[in-house]
Amino acid sequence: MAITRETVEKVALLARLKLSETELEKMTEQMGQIVGYVDQLSEVDTEGVEPMAHAVEVTNVFAEDVVAESLPREQALSNAPSSNERGYLVPAVLGD
Repeated sequence: MAITRETVEKVALLARLKLSETELEKMTEQMGQIVGYVDQLSEVDTEGVEPMAHAVEVTNVFAEDVVAESLPREQALSNAPSSNERGYLVPAVLGD
């Protein structure tokens, strides 16, 4: 697929970019090279290759969820700058 100047102008318009004549020429050439490279990749035989989401193996590093007792309310609120018997007190953000 060839990238034309009109295609670059349309993409620039959609992206709200104002490109000069020189920039339009340069972007047309560069986008053409990118599309050419992608076309090259489509020629690679991928039969039997499993699709992957990442280039490197990714593993979950989170700890297992374990049910445990919660902190007592008094201990959880002990370092709060302002609290009452129910929870943290913070300045009002919205009016009455």
